[in-house]
Amino acid sequence: MANITALLAGLIFGLGLILAGMANPAKVLAFLDITGSWDPSLALVMGGAIAVGSIAFAVAGRRSRSYLGLPMHLPAARMIDKRLVLGSLVFGIGWGMAGICPGPALVLLGAGSSEGAVFVAAMLLGMGIFEILERSKSVDRSKTGQHV
Repeated sequence: MANITALLAGLIFGLGLILAGMANPAKVLAFLDITGSWDPSLALVMGGAIAVGSIAFAVAGRRSRSYLGLPMHLPAARMIDKRLVLGSLVFGIGWGMAGICPGPALVLLGAGSSEGAVFVAAMLLGMGIFEILERSKSVDRSKTGQHV
C-alpha cells in the first residue's frame, strides 16, 4: 500500500509541476530574471507550496507514525551551518543557470527531454562526488581518532 501511495503522490506532484509551469525551464528562468522580463506567477506557486508544506509539517511533527502506519522520519537538524549555506548556494546557482531543479528534472526526464537527462546526469554525478568526499572524510576521521 505504501508503494502505491508513493507512486500516486509522485504522479500528482509531477502533474502539479507541469500545470504550474515549474517543469518549463524558460518559465522558471523568466521568474528568476527580476531585472528583465520578470514573470511573477511562480511566486504564487511557491507561496502555495510553502503554506501547504507548513501545515503538513506541523501535523507530521505531532505524529510518530504516518496515516499508513509507517514511522515518521522528519529532519532533526535545526542549525544553519556552513554545509547548509554552501549547499543552498550551489542549488540556487544550478537552478538559476538551468531553470531546473530535481523534481522538474525528473518530470522532464520522463517526458524524454534532453535537458532533463543532462540535468539528472549532472545531479547524480554531484551526489556521487559528495558521497565519495563524505566517505573520505569519515575514513580520515577514523584514522585520527576523531568522532563524527
